Amino acid sequence: MRRVIIYGGTGGIGLATAGALRARGYALHLAARGGDRLADAAGRLGETTFSAGDITDPEFFAAATEAAGPELAGLVYAVGTINLRPLGRLTRADVENDFRINALGAFSAVQAAAGALKRGAGEGGAGIVLFSTVAVAQGFAAHASVAMAKGAVEGLALTLAAELAPQIRVNAVAPSLTRTPLATSITSNETLAQGIAAMHALPRLGRPEDVGALAAFLISDEAAWITGQVIGVDGGRSALRTKG
Repeated sequence: MRRVIIYGGTGGIGLATAGALRARGYALHLAARGGDRLADAAGRLGETTFSAGDITDPEFFAAATEAAGPELAGLVYAVGTINLRPLGRLTRADVENDFRINALGAFSAVQAAAGALKRGAGEGGAGIVLFSTVAVAQGFAAHASVAMAKGAVEGLALTLAAELAPQIRVNAVAPSLTRTPLATSITSNETLAQGIAAMHALPRLGRPEDVGALAAFLISDEAAWITGQVIGVDGGRSALRTKG
């Protein structure tokens, strides 16, 4: 059974992606913090192993890749931050932390797994999915730190797609606001959440399953001729304005 390593697969979009990949018949290796949550997720998913650690530890990526096995069919880096502060309230530490978790983490995960992905590439190639945000293309106030970090992720995805072809396909998914544990500080305020939902042509917030379904497709052989793309799962927010 072909195996996919998922960073951040214990909740939200990562867990939804894990479920969608299991439904497609992939075995999984989850890499995240929290041994109890990892064990619980692995038990519920089946055919799933895991590595507990901190993605800010540079050595964690090599250890997780080794634990996942010598051949990988795919990699999903579903780790991120939502640090929404205006420019004057951002510190250098904020910006460095967002970059470390979003961009440097994605780079390190792919670098550690590149050999296993090449060995595990099937007829459709191995797949890598990274995550950006609609805020990179749109430019939202108070998003300077996270949009800068996720913009780097988009650049990384395009560069790696060129460099690792044809054995490995690399794409990025750019969601709009999605109801995940990470976004609870925003979505728990229902008035605010509904106001943001109304800004979308499809007027609701995203669900983890909306995003996970696309991520699993991009890993699969069904996406064998798709690479170097940044694809929005955003209710149309990146492209459509239905109100004047």
